[in-house]
Amino acid sequence: MQTVAHILRQKAQQTVYRIAPSARVLDALKLLDEKKIGALLVMEGEYIAGIVSERDYTRKVELMGRSASAILVREIMTSSVICIGPDYSNEQCMALMTENRIRHLPVVVNDALVGLISIGDLVKDIIFEQRFTIQQLEHYIYGERG
Repeated sequence: MQTVAHILRQKAQQTVYRIAPSARVLDALKLLDEKKIGALLVMEGEYIAGIVSERDYTRKVELMGRSASAILVREIMTSSVICIGPDYSNEQCMALMTENRIRHLPVVVNDALVGLISIGDLVKDIIFEQRFTIQQLEHYIYGERG
């Protein structure tokens, strides 16, 4: 399995979108929609204050009958964010995501944000590895015949 560092290097989109805790939830929703992503890191300067996702909005705003234009991100964000280092494996990330029922993991080095890994990134990496293995096996099998 590849490391998170390798997965980050392979990502087409390297930008980690962020929002301030004092922003309105409506602004977060607009950014999620505009960038076609499922979560934003909530940052106070360079410090990770939390993460806000479509799930947070659904459960803490919509289902409660609240207004996205009247609520601040800090009121609905998840403040206990699990972070990982670039040396984590795909398997370790999948285990963390499964155990904690999360879909995004910020990647930090010396308390500095260096990227964000999503469940989609991990699945793409697994598919790539499986295709590579299949190609190698096919080459081995058909190479022996030819």
